[in-house]
Amino acid sequence: MAADAAARGIPVEFVERPAARSLEEAAEILGITPADIVKSLVVRRHDGSFLFAEVPGDRQISWSKLRALVGVNKLSLPEASVALEATGYERGTITPLGSTTAWPVYVDLRLAGKRVSMGAGEHGLSLFVEVDALVAGLGATVADISD
Repeated sequence: MAADAAARGIPVEFVERPAARSLEEAAEILGITPADIVKSLVVRRHDGSFLFAEVPGDRQISWSKLRALVGVNKLSLPEASVALEATGYERGTITPLGSTTAWPVYVDLRLAGKRVSMGAGEHGLSLFVEVDALVAGLGATVADISD
């Protein structure tokens, strides 16, 4: 994942942390607010392909907004084993960086301009990144995708 970030020109900082039982606990450990932790969600399209939806930790994905943006009638969250197969990462560690397949990335507009923490591919590790650099490096789409 670090190599993928570097190849894309995305500076990242890795931080080791103890396991957290909740998003709020993870935010407290990292000294940030839940809104500054990104939830990386793997979303399955009806055709069996996937996309990443990046939303602030204090918000939920808006299925209707994301479906309208992507131009489909159906999207779903796959089972954990399917998400692992699609990305190479277990739930709770998922990031679009270094994914086994470079699925399209959609970033909630509330994250633009922020420095955030997100999954780093393994438990007990978080990464910090400037969202604007992440968007540029991944060619991500920034839009209103959360409620």
